[in-house]
Amino acid sequence: MGLLMACVKRAAVTVIGFALCICTAATMADIVAVVPTASPVQTLSNNQVADIFLGKTSRFPTGGHAIPIDQVEDSPQRDAFYMKFTGKSAAQLKAHWLKIIFTGRGQPPRAVSNSAEVKKLVAQNPNAIGYIDSKDVDDSVRVLTADTP
Repeated sequence: MGLLMACVKRAAVTVIGFALCICTAATMADIVAVVPTASPVQTLSNNQVADIFLGKTSRFPTGGHAIPIDQVEDSPQRDAFYMKFTGKSAAQLKAHWLKIIFTGRGQPPRAVSNSAEVKKLVAQNPNAIGYIDSKDVDDSVRVLTADTP
């Protein structure tokens, strides 16, 4: 009987873990990178978006200055964005920026409290890039269609 209960518990944990993975994937699929509608940038790969938000580049491929607008730590949108575009967890991202700051090579992007603020700032600045939930997209911003994963 004890062996049966152990197997049932193990199966339950596996099912719960699988369900959490599905929920995380669904959340990640809803996050999109956006630029102002007037931006000359039409498409970026996920790697190009990641490089901008990780401080590896400060320019768009078109040569224009890129100003990333981030969301605050512990935001579900932030966690989903970084997992989708960089493959980094919140802890890995924090370690990345601590290293960059400590070595004097840069500062993390400006962070705002929600998708509405990101959209507002992006729409006001032709050099801005941000990320929001796809349901929040309107005619003030344009989704960057990633050309490669």
